[in-house]
Amino acid sequence: MPRGKAITKQELTKIDKEYQSLFNKLRGRSTPEDKENLQKAYDLILTAHKFQRRKSGEPYVFHPIEVARICFEEIGLGATAVVAALLHDVVEDTEVTLEEISEMFGEKITRIVDGLTKLDGTYNVENKQAENFKKVLSSLVYDVRVALIKMADRLHNLRTIDVMPKHKQLKIAAETAYIYAPLAHRLGLYNIKTEFNDICMKITDREQYDEIAKRLQDSESKRSRNIKEFIQPLKKKLNELDVDYRVLARSKAISSIWNKIQKKQVPFEKIYDLFAVRIIVDVEKEKEKSICWQIYSIITDVFKPIPERLKDWITTPKSNGYESLHTTVIGPNGRYVEVQIRSERMDDIAERGFAAHWKYKGVKDTNNVYDKWLDNIRALLDTQHSDALEFLNDFKSNLFSKEVYVFTPNGDMRILPEGATALDFAFDIHTDIGYHATAIKVNNKLVPMGEKLQNGDQVEVTTNKNQKPSEHWLKLTVTGKARSKIRSAMKEEKRQKGEFGKEALMRKMKNQKINFDESIDYLVKHLDFQSRPDLYFAIAMEQIKMPDFKAFVVEGGRISGLKQKEEKTGTQAPPDLPTPKKVKDSFSKSNILVDGESADQYEYSLAKCCSPVQGDEIFGYLTTGKGLKIHRANCKNATHLLANYSYRVLKAEWVNAQGSNFIVDLFIIGVDSGPGVIQAITNEISNNLSINIRSFSIAGDEGYFEGKISLFVKNKDQLTHVINSIKKLEGISSVDRVEKDENE
Repeated sequence: MPRGKAITKQELTKIDKEYQSLFNKLRGRSTPEDKENLQKAYDLILTAHKFQRRKSGEPYVFHPIEVARICFEEIGLGATAVVAALLHDVVEDTEVTLEEISEMFGEKITRIVDGLTKLDGTYNVENKQAENFKKVLSSLVYDVRVALIKMADRLHNLRTIDVMPKHKQLKIAAETAYIYAPLAHRLGLYNIKTEFNDICMKITDREQYDEIAKRLQDSESKRSRNIKEFIQPLKKKLNELDVDYRVLARSKAISSIWNKIQKKQVPFEKIYDLFAVRIIVDVEKEKEKSICWQIYSIITDVFKPIPERLKDWITTPKSNGYESLHTTVIGPNGRYVEVQIRSERMDDIAERGFAAHWKYKGVKDTNNVYDKWLDNIRALLDTQHSDALEFLNDFKSNLFSKEVYVFTPNGDMRILPEGATALDFAFDIHTDIGYHATAIKVNNKLVPMGEKLQNGDQVEVTTNKNQKPSEHWLKLTVTGKARSKIRSAMKEEKRQKGEFGKEALMRKMKNQKINFDESIDYLVKHLDFQSRPDLYFAIAMEQIKMPDFKAFVVEGGRISGLKQKEEKTGTQAPPDLPTPKKVKDSFSKSNILVDGESADQYEYSLAKCCSPVQGDEIFGYLTTGKGLKIHRANCKNATHLLANYSYRVLKAEWVNAQGSNFIVDLFIIGVDSGPGVIQAITNEISNNLSINIRSFSIAGDEGYFEGKISLFVKNKDQLTHVINSIKKLEGISSVDRVEKDENE
């Protein structure tokens, strides 16, 4: 981190005020040793970060203090975590070493700080971001506080992200959406997950975010009236229960509303459950379930329930420990209202997640839900992965937000991610059962191994010791455990077969008087294999011929080069990262700048998956064989690309250009009123808006139609005008840009 202006006296006064506020709140929950460590940590960060400033210009030391505050106030962590949060950047960004931290604070705090410290620049890997993720995630098994502090760190960085350049905001948002938000959900940090998703949407799709935020604000007074009208008839009967309770009402998150709009293909006005009412009772644990069901009975006596929207997560808690009773009823004026019924203990766990869960661990009958999950993480860490990216993708499958509840023949319940298959179930029971699964029955009916499981399914697995996993099995599974174990078994089988190829190669090199150990790595690189085992396996399976050593220069028993031509030299870039191909034109034709220069220097194209038009937020992605692709910032592939391959991502932006046309596809839903629909749409686009139509298809059935229309537009403003104009036509329900499936 570059050296900046030292902290001024006025700034020091503000910093000290922030720290004292935090210290005073912690005082009642701290031992004398905690208080001493807190003061030592504060003194250390003042010195270590003295000349460092954030992008906003404020002293850097405000950041660790705020991260520590979030850990204490918003997550509920104690003094040890607060001290580690204060210190979380000193080893990475200053001259302070881990040894010095150990001497001052002891092993426990040092281990947490080490887990929070990124790999240094000497650690040479292709995807350092994935390696850093892996380091933090690996810490879950020995101290989950590392991940929780990392959540607080990411949250503060997002809250202050406006000062960052747009292309960096996109990368940070992608990382957050890809791993941090799902992990926050898995750890039960509902509020943090929601804020993550909302800020990410604000970065990638600001226009939609602002529109929904404005509509929520405009309808706030009406919503408040609806809430009062809903609660009033319930109060008398709730009071008769003679228990302490409180009622909260909050609007749904903007990102959650946007997801519903997209999923249901309906406008904002048709999203009825924009707010949720929460009824929280203060009773001992033994009475929680019966009281919650009594409250449910009171609500459904007054308002008509929608049976399919009843969710009982009290009898069967979610896999992240979440407990609550959810129902949706038809409230006053026919409005849908979601009601959440829970105890104070349940609400604490729902709001603070993992930290609160452990606070109640001693309470009778509390399920150790995180113990089971952490066992899965340990198993995943024990499995060999070819790289950190493979580990990360397997880990991510353990962060599912929707789940299915299935049963063994003995009636034991297993929780799997939505979309899990019969073969996933076999591996979830035990690795050996998965390895040797030959037939699987679901509800006493024989099914394919790739059969997707549904809630309530009873699954029985038949095994055979001669059965082995195959590469095809990877297509039949979705869970990280199953996929990592299948790959591991395949690697071991490949290694065993490769031993025959290795022996044959060693014999031939010995006959040619070539030193095997000194020459093998050159041979692997020359023949374009990723590793020695890959070469051995290819030889054993006769996928390649045994190398002809006459083609090589052998000096002192060691292969030193090729006889025919010079060996190609490598670069410092990752091996699959293409070099930009320069275009020889002497002037710029492109209306896109890449890293501040014309995109003409690349072989580039607009990604078909999201079809950017001028005015969209965009970024460039260097593919392995298709040149540079320009994607929209809110493309459905953007999160994956930006989070996993940030070293391939380039800053891209539009420049003013006249005469350019972009192809964009729209999906239209509406009321089928016959040929007049087509005429109204085409008349509006062609005649009124003077937009050229590339293609138009429409299909209707029983009063409902879907249409897809492809247009030529000049920029995003023109596209927005087209969409709004079509929406105003009679009978039109929704108009949306189409995103296609395209693997980059």
